[in-house]
Amino acid sequence: MRFAQWCAALAALLLAGAAAAADPIKIGFSMALTGPLGGNGQAALIAMEIWKDDVNKAGGLLGRPVEFVYYDDATSPAKVPGIYTKLLDVDKVDLVVSSYGTNVIAPAMSVVMRKHMAFPALFGLAVNDQFGYDRYFQIMPAGPEPKVDWSRGFFELAAAQNPKPKTVAIIASDSEFALNAAAGARKNAQSLGFQIVYDKTYPPPTTDFTPIVRAIQAENPDVVFVASYPPDSVGMAKAAHEVGLKAKMFGGGMVGLQYASLQKSLGPLLENIINYDFWVPAPTLDFPGVNEFLKKYQAAAKDKKVDPLGHYLPPYAYAYMQVLGQAVEATKSLDQGKLSDYMHENTFKTVVGDVKFGKNGEWATSRMLMVQFRNIKPDDLEQFAHVGSRIVLYPPAFKSGDIVYPYKQ
Repeated sequence: MRFAQWCAALAALLLAGAAAAADPIKIGFSMALTGPLGGNGQAALIAMEIWKDDVNKAGGLLGRPVEFVYYDDATSPAKVPGIYTKLLDVDKVDLVVSSYGTNVIAPAMSVVMRKHMAFPALFGLAVNDQFGYDRYFQIMPAGPEPKVDWSRGFFELAAAQNPKPKTVAIIASDSEFALNAAAGARKNAQSLGFQIVYDKTYPPPTTDFTPIVRAIQAENPDVVFVASYPPDSVGMAKAAHEVGLKAKMFGGGMVGLQYASLQKSLGPLLENIINYDFWVPAPTLDFPGVNEFLKKYQAAAKDKKVDPLGHYLPPYAYAYMQVLGQAVEATKSLDQGKLSDYMHENTFKTVVGDVKFGKNGEWATSRMLMVQFRNIKPDDLEQFAHVGSRIVLYPPAFKSGDIVYPYKQ
């Protein structure tokens, strides 16, 4: 009888172990699926789902299927802490990653720090400067000094022109991302010897940018650096054309000019703008796996109200999941400390190239691209799918062409 009981107990343990092994690994996050960044958040989610499907087809992580638990944060910072508290305390997720964007990453930090979670983040500018959290890992390639690295290339390009431009205008939205970008721009301008003749912010609800561009034009700056979110970027590009902005360089930190829909709608108004980007079709950026991923993304995004090309955010949304998945497989663990140590110490192979994190969780080496729009035709989406519409000017290792200077509309 005792032997039979022992056998039954052993069988129960084995069955419990097998069931536990089959339990999914739950990855939790909030995502901006509605609100100002909703379109991009939906594109990020498509990329993340592609990663999940790829991983599960290959057997999952640690032999277990991957499952997502997520909620729409509506691009609202106020919603984020409650979402992450629910994910960790109620849903009992095993791992977390961030939503998309600086303004909704920062509010999650206090929750994930309190729970000592490893926290891969998606496109937050200098978020960790205020927290100093040693388990934060940013997939955006800003670099070890994110505020300064963000615009370093823009000002180094300006400084390299002959004759060197002398004066700079800085205009930014009064929001966390844009203020961080403007602070870095200010430091770069000063360190390279430019005189700042205009340095102001505007409230996020602004819709008419013509008076702002006229005020900038009145100061006659050689270089205009703009830190803006998508609707503002469109407004600034249109106002620059309307006013006939005479600056020699224009652009820098304009979010939205990377989106295929805005590129198509703005068309020739983009001509010769120099702006940051993270990936464009160029021989110098043909990383292993990126084009295969983009084919999957474009098929999944077809007929949805998201970026149809997916060049900007989706590869990085896939890549930050790659980083987390590779760390789990390498450590054979869901232990947050082991995962964080591994992410600090190793280089990851991703669809956006090799990723190595520095001490502060930013990329150890900056790869902020500065690209220039060239020969842009009206109402033509297809031109942006190919090499040539966006020329990589910086950094030198990824350069695909020479600058057109001065800025001509």
